Amino acid sequence: MANSSPDLSPLDNVRVVLVNTAHPGNIGGAARALKNMGLSQLYLVAPREFPAANAIWRASSAADLLDSAVVVDTLEEAVADCGLVVGTSARERRIPWPLLTPRECGARTVAEAQSHPVALVFGREDRGLTNEELQVCNYHVHIPSNPDYSSLNLATAVQVLAYEVRVAALEAGRGGELSYADWDRPPAKASDMELYYEHLQQALGELGFIDPDNPRQTMTRLRRLFSRVRPDDMELGILRGMLTAIQNHIHRTGGKGRPDD
Repeated sequence: MANSSPDLSPLDNVRVVLVNTAHPGNIGGAARALKNMGLSQLYLVAPREFPAANAIWRASSAADLLDSAVVVDTLEEAVADCGLVVGTSARERRIPWPLLTPRECGARTVAEAQSHPVALVFGREDRGLTNEELQVCNYHVHIPSNPDYSSLNLATAVQVLAYEVRVAALEAGRGGELSYADWDRPPAKASDMELYYEHLQQALGELGFIDPDNPRQTMTRLRRLFSRVRPDDMELGILRGMLTAIQNHIHRTGGKGRPDD
């Protein structure tokens, strides 16, 4: 739900998403980090143990965030209505993705949370987010820690980004240099983008552009392209319409030219 009320802070439109967290104490620590920085939305994707006494103990006075936490089965469910999704990544990927610094992440999060929900996604303690999960994200963010000891505790990583979001919100409230050009349409929701990618792969398979059973890296690179472009909802509707027209043409002609040839 978009942050349309002038009484709401952009912080009310920011959710932190923890994926498949193994240790409930980290969930409690993350809740405490959020409350410290004025954030309140906690989403948990298939936590291995929750609710749990250790989570409540680590949360200290932020147990209310655990009570209101939203528990879902998949990352796609957690970010379905978000216009911006940023995933934390600790390592370089085979196919580079648009990357933000923590400071840039905070500024962009606050700017966009004024008009639509924003998700900051954190992966598993031992291996972070999978490539498939990272492809759901518009941007990746990397916390530049000591290369000789780069492993950050999950709750600590949440604290770093939550702090940057709060600093950006304070700067914006003081009328600093942060700005975000108003657009005539809201950005496409993450759930609608997923439907588009399914439609795109289907159409490209019917067109013979890709092998439906082995698209290789084509779909990954197309995901990266559209994550970088970030179409609005009307633009996405146009793209879906184009795919449907292409499919209709293929079905009418067998892919052999115009229907009246």
